[in-house]
Amino acid sequence: MEGNSNLPLAQYLFRRLRQLGVDSIFGVPGDYNLTLLDHVVPSGLNWVGNCNELNAGYAADGYSRIKGIGAVVTTFGVGELSAVNAIAGAYAERAPVVHIVGTPTRASQESRAKIHHTFNDGDYQRFDSMQKHVSVAQVSLADHRTAPFDIDYALLQCLMNSRPVRIAIPVDMVAIPISAVGLASEIQSQIPPAVWHSQEEAVLCTVLEKIYSSRKPMLLVDGETRALDMVPEVGHFVRLTGWPTFTSGFGKGLVDETLPNVYGVCKPIHKPFLDSCDLVVVFGPHFSNTNTFNFLLQPRDEIAILFGSGTIHIHGDIFRDLPVKTLVQQLIQRLDVSKIPTHQHDLVHPALSIKALAKVTPTDPVTQKAGFWKRVSSFFRPGDIILAETGTPGYGANDFILPPQTCVFKPVTWLSIGYMLPATLGASHAQKDLVKCGKYHGHTDPRTLLFIGDGSFQMTVQELSTIIHQGLNVIVFLINNDGYTIERCIHGRNQAYNDVAPWKYLKATEFFGASQQEGQGQHKVKTTWQIRTWADFDSVLLDTQLTDGKGLRMVEVFMDKFDAPDVLLGLLNAQIRRDNAKM
Repeated sequence: MEGNSNLPLAQYLFRRLRQLGVDSIFGVPGDYNLTLLDHVVPSGLNWVGNCNELNAGYAADGYSRIKGIGAVVTTFGVGELSAVNAIAGAYAERAPVVHIVGTPTRASQESRAKIHHTFNDGDYQRFDSMQKHVSVAQVSLADHRTAPFDIDYALLQCLMNSRPVRIAIPVDMVAIPISAVGLASEIQSQIPPAVWHSQEEAVLCTVLEKIYSSRKPMLLVDGETRALDMVPEVGHFVRLTGWPTFTSGFGKGLVDETLPNVYGVCKPIHKPFLDSCDLVVVFGPHFSNTNTFNFLLQPRDEIAILFGSGTIHIHGDIFRDLPVKTLVQQLIQRLDVSKIPTHQHDLVHPALSIKALAKVTPTDPVTQKAGFWKRVSSFFRPGDIILAETGTPGYGANDFILPPQTCVFKPVTWLSIGYMLPATLGASHAQKDLVKCGKYHGHTDPRTLLFIGDGSFQMTVQELSTIIHQGLNVIVFLINNDGYTIERCIHGRNQAYNDVAPWKYLKATEFFGASQQEGQGQHKVKTTWQIRTWADFDSVLLDTQLTDGKGLRMVEVFMDKFDAPDVLLGLLNAQIRRDNAKM
């Protein structure tokens, strides 16, 4: 690609990212990364400056979940520690993020100089040690001869493990010329090919035997299916078997929910069916308490086959160091459909459940109990990216009924409040980058939708300005329920610590720089709406300026502070019973 020419070290790294599919890179300038940032645009990347490093990390995470890898640049010490919460979340939920840190010169580090952004004790390794716990590889570049190999190693680990890595570049190494010859071969070529041998064959035969001997099987698609790069294979298997299929909350959107055998998120109401099955095949398991309804829906070992990261669990037995994606591909090829079981059940497809919703009166207030989350699904289109923040939106999103080619991100395990707004920035930018190169399912004008509560919104609201500045096609549904409703349900329903300051939320678009294009007559441009009643709900969701508009649009949905999805209401009612018993 570059022949035997040389290029600055920084450009080697950025061009490597470009090869891997990164088109936009997030971050905040600081005095130890300024010269590094000079090389972003010459390397073919788009720079997206964020309001703070935490938001930049969240944005890179959201970007990576759409593009397969994301990157964030911070400065040493204060900058990287501001981002570390986002990096930890990416580690917990397997998002491949490259954290690039601009560090002081090698001379400063070697002399233990007491300079700013340090602890003033000459120890420059403290930050390296902190990040070791939330990344799968860490390289601190110190030698121009080995730097390309160190960079490639870190990026390879990021891809193979689908988790963050840290690359530290001293200021004095940024522009050092190095050979570009390594760019001629792509990093993916360094991933060891799958080798098929006797253990894989034995495991495959065991899996097929369990499938053929079952009488009442089901499939569960969990979120690490994406990290294991086997979403297409799993979708094929779902179609091939026709078995009843559910997803976890983490896995929502990874299979086509319009298929007749796909029943959406596995929820507590489905536990009797789960328990009645004699085989549960799970792809990409991520069995945290928040992803399994407090372990209620984690299948029993004696009926489960789990296709995990390098391991397969078969009825409690663990087989390690396996090429799981290849095994699933082989399973599809070898499966004799004439031998697989079919069975009768009384499951109701989610698309039909909308018809069972009770009728609402136009003047009634909008509530979750009356089916807000299912009803709002009519607004979704193929190609949409939908994000639901921790809180009532995160639980409500389990009821979304999705069209094909729709991505959904909802709280999984880390549950850092405020994550979804900057992640919306990142996901929408990834969507924009894919559309630009014609790789987004043929969609030319897709949208990114965010559902977020007022408390979470106040955490990271600054990034609305970046969404506006970047001209992204984003619709925000802000649930104004007067504070932290999810926390009220858990504890302290009437406590002041669950309150938030009452903002005039729809003024945010103007404050953060959105142009107020009032226009004249029929050409008046509307960018904000409010929903209080079901009549408002119908009129707003049919407004073409909302559905087909451009840029940032914002809908404020008013709900009672004790209105929540059923799971949270169960916690609230239990809290009320405890309080009544004390009285």
